[in-house]
Amino acid sequence: MPERRAGPTLVIGLGNPLMTDDGAGLAALAALDKAWSLAGDVELVDGGTWGMNLLPLIEDAGRLLFLDAVHVNARPGTVVEMERDELPKFFALKLSPHQIDLKEVLAVAQLRGTLPDDTVAIGIEPEAIELGTTLRPVVEAGLGEMVDRAVRRLDGWGHQATERRAAYA
Repeated sequence: MPERRAGPTLVIGLGNPLMTDDGAGLAALAALDKAWSLAGDVELVDGGTWGMNLLPLIEDAGRLLFLDAVHVNARPGTVVEMERDELPKFFALKLSPHQIDLKEVLAVAQLRGTLPDDTVAIGIEPEAIELGTTLRPVVEAGLGEMVDRAVRRLDGWGHQATERRAAYA
C-alpha cells in the first residue's frame, strides 16, 4: 500500500449544474469561496462530474471535505454530514452506463489504502434532479447551512476562515 502523505485539505464541490438540484455542491463551493477567505493548506476544487479523474486528487489529499446533493430520504433541503465510515463506498445505479460515481472512486481509494482518514461529506437532500440550471428554492435556502458547516469543519481541522467584507461596507 502507498504511504499516506500529508497533502492539502481539499474541499470538493460535486454535481451537475445542468440537472437542477444536483448542482447544489458546486453552488455551495462557490458560496464558500465568495464569503470566506481560508488560511492554511486548503484548496477549493470544482469536482463537477469528474468521476475517476478525481482519484489522484483524493489520493494526494491530507483531508477531504465533499459538498454535494445527497439522497438520504430526508425532506428536500435537509443538510446532513457524513463521516468517512458513513460514506457509501460501493457501486451504485447510474444515469448513464458511462458514468463513474463518487462511490466507486472512494471504493478504489479505500481499496488502495489512499483514502484520507479525515473524509467528510456535507450534503443537502435535493427536491428535483431534472434538466434545468436553477436550484429549487428549498435547496438554495440550505446553501448557507452547508457553507456554515463546512467552515466549522475546516476550523476544527485547524484551518482559519475569515469572513470576507464587502469593500463598501
